[in-house]
Amino acid sequence: MPGWMEVFGVLTGAACVALLVRQNIWNWPLGIANNLVFIALFYRSGLYADVGLQGFYIAISIYGWWSWLHGGRDHGALTVTRVKPAMGVLLAGVVAGITITLTWLLRRYTNSTVPVLDSLITALSLVAQFMMTRKWIENWLVWLTANCISVGLLIYKGLYVTSALYLVYQVLCVMGLLEWRRALKAEATSSAG
Repeated sequence: MPGWMEVFGVLTGAACVALLVRQNIWNWPLGIANNLVFIALFYRSGLYADVGLQGFYIAISIYGWWSWLHGGRDHGALTVTRVKPAMGVLLAGVVAGITITLTWLLRRYTNSTVPVLDSLITALSLVAQFMMTRKWIENWLVWLTANCISVGLLIYKGLYVTSALYLVYQVLCVMGLLEWRRALKAEATSSAG
């Protein structure tokens, strides 16, 4: 039976991603509230890399909030763009490096029963969240990968309601990808005209 923290986390998490799909700036403060709940929940479940990930989300949410408001041309609002190929390669290297480092740390210093998957999800999520702050459309593909792995891991850990949330995230990620593609196309049409 899920506790109130898990239910609150599910509700605020789904609402946050729904706001991200619509490029609504209020996703950032709602996301911070969600992160605080999941810090406690994941700590209790022994998902230590995910605890650290939530702390990172709080910090990057503050940056994302600012970036979406002032990170665009002439310090204006940011628009949806694509990640450049060289940056994509760099980000893939970052995922590999973080995964290797966190796996080593979790094996050495914690009693984690799933250090590799916990680390991989964390690495993918860190990179996806950074990509989100820059409104790079490919962030949705990275999120889809991370969430897919998360569903299985959360079921294994007995966090069934949270795993259902990650299935909802999958649907929202597809919606986000489609919506942001439309925005990218509209921006390209506007710039060309």
